[in-house]
Amino acid sequence: MYFFLGNLAFLDMSYSSVTVPRMLSDFISKSTTISYPACITQMFFFIYFASAELFLLAAMSYDRYVAVCHPLHYIQIMSWKVCAQMISVVWIFGLLYSLMHTLFSLRLTFCNSNIIHNFFCDLPNLLHLSCTDTFINFMVAFVAGGGLGMVAFTMTVLPYVQIISTVFKIKSIDGKRKAFSTCTSHITVVSTFYGSIIFIYFVPTTSYLFVLNSLLSVIYSVINPFLNPLIYSLKNKDLIYAFKRVSLSTLRCRL
Repeated sequence: MYFFLGNLAFLDMSYSSVTVPRMLSDFISKSTTISYPACITQMFFFIYFASAELFLLAAMSYDRYVAVCHPLHYIQIMSWKVCAQMISVVWIFGLLYSLMHTLFSLRLTFCNSNIIHNFFCDLPNLLHLSCTDTFINFMVAFVAGGGLGMVAFTMTVLPYVQIISTVFKIKSIDGKRKAFSTCTSHITVVSTFYGSIIFIYFVPTTSYLFVLNSLLSVIYSVINPFLNPLIYSLKNKDLIYAFKRVSLSTLRCRL
């Protein structure tokens, strides 16, 4: 479980680092320009880390399923070898998916407006700016992106169907509460992550939604990665106890 959490923390740190430093630099320098190679590079790494997180959340769902439904066999099923293989698949799929979109984006030309209605370079923004026929790019994004999203979403949801079925068979209320408590953090992270993705990439973009899309992009790329460690940390009793001790010490010092 902690092996997957470590990878999630690294992913969150990585893909927020793709956008935040440049964004802050632009705010400070009042610069609103980015070179084409830098834009493509930013898009590549952002798609890479975001798509890898989709499959990582699915892998974490399976991890929760084994922990709740097969607790006595957890160590045998989720061995270090199995976890390493799952993480390898996550990173390889993310790399291939991002590389595919990046290579297709290199065929685009830009001859009209060069204003990106966002805080960073993302695939939908580049497609809307291009004066090249983007039918192939949109089809690849729709088929591959939709397919990837559906597969990852299905792999994330299906384990919870079995988890809910197993939890309902537990007779004690305390047992049900403990079983559900192992999943609440993951469900919260999945909900915020998929909610942002659905609105940004599947709701048609109009001039009235540019501001809202930009705001959601910041939530998706900056705030979510910041909140994820906090969401998981709030379930850690040792950390909560440490927070309480620090809070009490602070109050005593003020008094």
